[in-house]
Amino acid sequence: MPTPPTAGSAPRAPRPSRRSVLAAMAAAVPAAGLPVLSGRASAAPAAGALPGGGDLGPNVLVFDPATPNIQGTLDEIFKRQESAQFGEGRFALLFKPGTYRGLNAQIGFYTSIAGLGLSPGDTTFHGDVTVDAGWFNGNATQNFWRSAENLTLHPVNGTNRWAVAQAAPFRRMHIKGGLNLAPDGYGWASGGYIADSRIDGSVAPYSQQQWYTRDSSVGGWNNAVWNMVFSGVEGAPAQSFPDPPYTTLDTTPVSREKPFLYLDGAGYKVFLPEKRTNARGTTWGSGTPRGESLPLGQFYVAKPGVDAATLNAALAQGLNLLLTPGIYHLDRPVEVRRPNTVVLGLGYPTLVPDNGATAMKVADVDGVRLAGFLIDAGPVNSATLLEVGPEGASADHAANPTTVQDVFIRIGGAGPGKATTSMVINSNHTLIDHTWVWRADHGDGVGWETNRADYGVRVNGDDVLATGLFVEHFNKYDVEWRGERGRTVFFQNEKAYDAPNQAAIQNGDVKGYAAYKIADGVTTHEGWGLGSYCYYNVDPTIRQDHGFQAPAKPGVKLHHLLVVSLGGKGQYEHVINSIGAPTSGTSTVPSTVVSYP
Repeated sequence: MPTPPTAGSAPRAPRPSRRSVLAAMAAAVPAAGLPVLSGRASAAPAAGALPGGGDLGPNVLVFDPATPNIQGTLDEIFKRQESAQFGEGRFALLFKPGTYRGLNAQIGFYTSIAGLGLSPGDTTFHGDVTVDAGWFNGNATQNFWRSAENLTLHPVNGTNRWAVAQAAPFRRMHIKGGLNLAPDGYGWASGGYIADSRIDGSVAPYSQQQWYTRDSSVGGWNNAVWNMVFSGVEGAPAQSFPDPPYTTLDTTPVSREKPFLYLDGAGYKVFLPEKRTNARGTTWGSGTPRGESLPLGQFYVAKPGVDAATLNAALAQGLNLLLTPGIYHLDRPVEVRRPNTVVLGLGYPTLVPDNGATAMKVADVDGVRLAGFLIDAGPVNSATLLEVGPEGASADHAANPTTVQDVFIRIGGAGPGKATTSMVINSNHTLIDHTWVWRADHGDGVGWETNRADYGVRVNGDDVLATGLFVEHFNKYDVEWRGERGRTVFFQNEKAYDAPNQAAIQNGDVKGYAAYKIADGVTTHEGWGLGSYCYYNVDPTIRQDHGFQAPAKPGVKLHHLLVVSLGGKGQYEHVINSIGAPTSGTSTVPSTVVSYP
């Protein structure tokens, strides 16, 4: 996303749009030759049943402080993954509890790094976990699909660098120092998300255009560009939108942290953090986090090459799913029907429906947890890619909602893909906690009709809460909210770059489809910190009536809205409905509305 220089940043020449990235930059590299250090845990299956537990596979690397040449292995994986934006490599780097010295873990595409303790302090680096943008000439706007989790860092120079864009969560981290969210040279950056983390020093976003931080603690926050949102963050800056553009909620209405793998003695377990209401601060700051654990023997440990029928058989047998790194081709949906089922991915496992199927369907049951995987649309159009609850779902899940966390959806980029509606939430009380739903604007299989995808996220259920909602580039509505009492804390959007002309996006009498539309019949809805950007580089004369569309009803309230024309490539006439000043010229200055109505 183009942006002018900001405080602390050096001037830069305008960058090309993301679509200019050559597909050759993301060639896959085989994983042969890397050490297999993964552990084992198993359970004896009944006759004819699928086994629980087992080896975590060749692309899960488990280290302990005595492992030889850890730095060499980290460097080798980074070399393979640094620019492999649309490659097939997938890795999880897991560190047993202990102290590690002198490491710099550089994290590339489809790479997750995590400690295997129950709390971040169990696994300590005297070193860094680094994301920078040297591969893309100092531009961090394409540093997608990577993660860090459950570690304590003592950065070598006092500050750790995590210069990321979308789909790069930073969870359960303790930084004994500062955190820099910008690349070396202060180039453009377009992230990002922090949750359940403590940064003892200051967070310095510098050139980051937007950021969402939830249920954490920071020693300070240095600056803002367009949209910085905080909920339940100790030490967050005071609310001051639009100047500076800080949106600060004292607490998060409802949250439940992502499940994670850890070691209990010699055996693996998955910890399931409990739900919190009006949450503030980390879950682990005052001792052992609250929740429950499941032994790995209650999981089917899936490897790439397994088919949907096998995954469904494991689920029907009562097992949960642990998806190890790799690509999974599906000829039918993965059907999650049992309450409290966990589907947890390690190292960005990727589900691809090959024949127009929906990748995953969840029944209208309590407490399902989906976390840590990517869904990639296939070449045959799918009506949907992820469905939480069937159409007409009506059960009350307030006490034990389904959570969708670090589940990312992509249409195109890695190759041709199509989907009419990417994510559909039908179940009431669902928590969407950090998702990036992306119709690709660069890579392979990209074009207005080539990777056609009309709708990004559609919410039909009532009482749904989204914390960290990133949805971009859809042909029509990016988010369409039909359920009652919905809430969103932080929304980031870009309209589709590649609209060929005004007629292609005309919505009846309205110019363009809103990025975030609340259906006319909705009576109660609330949102905080919502931004939409346009970059119509194919036809810069396109006009968009507004970024947001909402019914004029007392119960529909939106706070801290902005729209931005990136470099004058297209313009917004208003912010929401017919309210808010138009964007104009090439100044890349947001037009804002503090409160609607």
